[in-house]
Amino acid sequence: MAERSTPEGKVTMPTDQLGRQIIAVKPITVPSTDRGIELQVKVTAPASGENLPVIVFSHGNAWSLDGYEPLADRWAAAGFVVVQPTHLDSRRNGIGFDDPRFGTIWRVRIADLHAILDDLNGILAQAGGLDVRIEHDRIAAVGHSWGAQTVGTLLGARVFDADGVSGEDFSHPAVRAGALIAAPGTGDTLTPFAAEHLPFMKPDYSTMTIPALIIAGGKDQSAMSTRGPDWFTDAYHLSPAPKSLLTITEGEHTLGGVAGEKVAETTDEDPARVALVADAISAYLLDTFKLDGTAWAALHDDATAGSGAWSIDRK
Repeated sequence: MAERSTPEGKVTMPTDQLGRQIIAVKPITVPSTDRGIELQVKVTAPASGENLPVIVFSHGNAWSLDGYEPLADRWAAAGFVVVQPTHLDSRRNGIGFDDPRFGTIWRVRIADLHAILDDLNGILAQAGGLDVRIEHDRIAAVGHSWGAQTVGTLLGARVFDADGVSGEDFSHPAVRAGALIAAPGTGDTLTPFAAEHLPFMKPDYSTMTIPALIIAGGKDQSAMSTRGPDWFTDAYHLSPAPKSLLTITEGEHTLGGVAGEKVAETTDEDPARVALVADAISAYLLDTFKLDGTAWAALHDDATAGSGAWSIDRK
């Protein structure tokens, strides 16, 4: 094992995950319907290895398959195959809040992830034959911000309608675990702007039964809610076990810059914080998939003995 000290504390990862060569293939077009614009993905993976677990990642608002490289690269180096789509709300598509298509994009986002999971072998076959190198029983979904709400539906969460009725089930049987980074909380405290433009931001986490790690920043004050940073912990507190919650005390919404280096929207730039987010998710999934529990156990020990830079709760 190797220990990497950071301003956030200490993260312990297996030595064979350090310096591992990775590959990336893009774009790969995924069969989809009723979208208007082709669904394309990027695949990042270890250059070698068999029986690899998979992460399907959903980006935050306006991003694309070219974002979140600091996360995707570290996950691939840790032994995961990572698949990243470009959702319709990507800024490169020019569909803003006032576009009539925007009101249904949340559903298209979910459909994007279903299309990827349904054609995973076909996608990975186009990425150097990765389809024969993955473990089909070890597929996870991970997302940031709006992407976290999107991923939550694959884990069993639903969306309340205007009358407070919980909506349809979008879960996918291939997804065995997940991680939600800065996931929106319940919709009863939305700001007027969010209530007008993002009425679907009303997740019902009571049905989110799949094991998941929720990551929240202790200083993440959303412009979409009148509540404080605790809004981003609802996915943990309101969902059934088993769940874990990693709270990064000084973290804001981008948690150090998860979307990329020197990104303008990052207000708390810290590469070590990004590494903590990436490595915590790797460790959690490796433990959940019963591949290697040492890094996740070490992270718990570090949180208990550390300076309070982060904490871990679980149920």
